[in-house]
Amino acid sequence: MALPTATGTTPCPECFADITLTDVMQHEITQCPGCGAELEVIGLAPLTLALAPQEEEDWGE
Repeated sequence: MALPTATGTTPCPECFADITLTDVMQHEITQCPGCGAELEVIGLAPLTLALAPQEEEDWGE
């Protein structure tokens, strides 16, 4: 069974530029070509983006 994907245009939540995405999966990380923000696909129907969570440093633990 194939994982669900989406294709479409949606606004960047940081700079509001329209971003066109092709065959993206939920939780995929992408980058806004306008402002460079790292974005996470949080919804497929409708196609929705949010700022990607920042990775926390583990300080060698």
